Amino acid sequence: MTARTANDQRFREFKMPDVGEGLTEAEILKWYVAVGDTVADGQVVCEVETAKAAVELPIPFDGVVHELRFPEGTTVDVGQVIIAVDTRPGAGPAAPEESAPEPAPEPEEPQGRQAVLVGYGAAPSSTKRRARKQPVQQAASSVAAAVQAELNGRVAPGVPGAAAAAAPAPIVPGTAAEENSQAPGAAQAPGAGQAPAGPRPLAKPPVRKLAKDLGVDLAAVVPSGADGIVTREDVHAAASAATAPVAEEPVAVAGAPAAGADLAARETRIPVKGVRKATAQAMVASAFTAPHVTEFVTVDVTRTMKLVQKLKADPDMAGLRVNPLLLVAKAFLVAIKRNPDVNASWDEENQEIVRKGYVNLGIAAATPRGLIVPNIKDAGAKTLPELSTALSELVATAREGKTSPADMSGGTVTITNVGVFGVDAGTPILNPGESAILAFGAVKPQPWVHKGKVKPRQVTTLALSFDHRMVDGELGSKVLADTAAVLENPQRLITWG
Repeated sequence: MTARTANDQRFREFKMPDVGEGLTEAEILKWYVAVGDTVADGQVVCEVETAKAAVELPIPFDGVVHELRFPEGTTVDVGQVIIAVDTRPGAGPAAPEESAPEPAPEPEEPQGRQAVLVGYGAAPSSTKRRARKQPVQQAASSVAAAVQAELNGRVAPGVPGAAAAAAPAPIVPGTAAEENSQAPGAAQAPGAGQAPAGPRPLAKPPVRKLAKDLGVDLAAVVPSGADGIVTREDVHAAASAATAPVAEEPVAVAGAPAAGADLAARETRIPVKGVRKATAQAMVASAFTAPHVTEFVTVDVTRTMKLVQKLKADPDMAGLRVNPLLLVAKAFLVAIKRNPDVNASWDEENQEIVRKGYVNLGIAAATPRGLIVPNIKDAGAKTLPELSTALSELVATAREGKTSPADMSGGTVTITNVGVFGVDAGTPILNPGESAILAFGAVKPQPWVHKGKVKPRQVTTLALSFDHRMVDGELGSKVLADTAAVLENPQRLITWG
């Protein structure tokens, strides 16, 4: 058995799994272990966030953590190794591997240095950068100072090195000129926030992407982070310096801020990934695929609000969460039962309408990671206490960020409670694959004609958006009107239910 084979059997690698319905990537939110920690089969080692939910990953074998391949905050493709475990930690140091041909270095890598994880660490043979030769550093510094002085008009022509630095000779990769690019006469003066080219810079993947988007060469950026890591601020500083015009005679204007730097300092860029990214893509696909129609109705829900108070005091509902949303959900389910054709989906491939014999009721929930829509399976078959329990569990799980991908799949219709934000109404966008979504607005006391007299009543607005490919105006109107009728007179929960 070769040394390489022995090491492969000793060190087990755990790859990023597909944690839900064909997802291709996940972000590592948190590591629960560190290098050197002992782990056991089934122990949770990290939490990852997919496009649908946050999921904890258990390790499938025993041993000691040998290596964590990616830091927290990194988005990793499914199938990539994320952690290596030494399954025989008492066997002593790993056997040296057989020599193998050295891989071709990346274009940015100097000769003799292997590429490692993008943005982190140095070559396995050394964790220190190679020190530049002192004379070369001094020469480069003097040339840089001379060029800067020449640009500012503070040095008379003829300063040694200034003319040469002002017109540097081109450097051809792979030649001696590249190796000695720091020598006098070949160096370029670095601008503010930039430094002479050297070994491959250290930067996190998001920072590398930012530099690429802004057209900034990371090799020319002065790092300010710990251990020489380039930060986002360093990249922005280099970009601002690169785009700032060089005036022959600077003119000071009192109270005039640097426009580019000031705007950049007042802007915050938020990466869109995970749940937020999936939601954005889904909403765009839904809005431009399903022809939306939205209808509104304003309804007196005074009797429903009184029923909520009675149910809270009912011993049969003791310990259960009773609120207006519970009765809105029940009213919506009754309306769907009376108009079952609304509970359907559109099969684009076969050009068919698929009518569902079950109602998986989605509840839109705002969480710290973004909007998600978990659903209550077979909600139409549940009693009021069962529906209350399911709603409470759904909301609690969503707020904790523990909603599973299975809980967010298979929905047929959805309710979004915009009233909790004090909003009266809106035009909600369908959850992809569903036929209808009901927006429940704020309940407010308003003047209302009741029994021939104007009285203050509890009033709300309902808005129903539906897919016009399978739900025509008549069907959509019936569903909305029936929902409103139940909320106006909740005894219909018994007569219609």
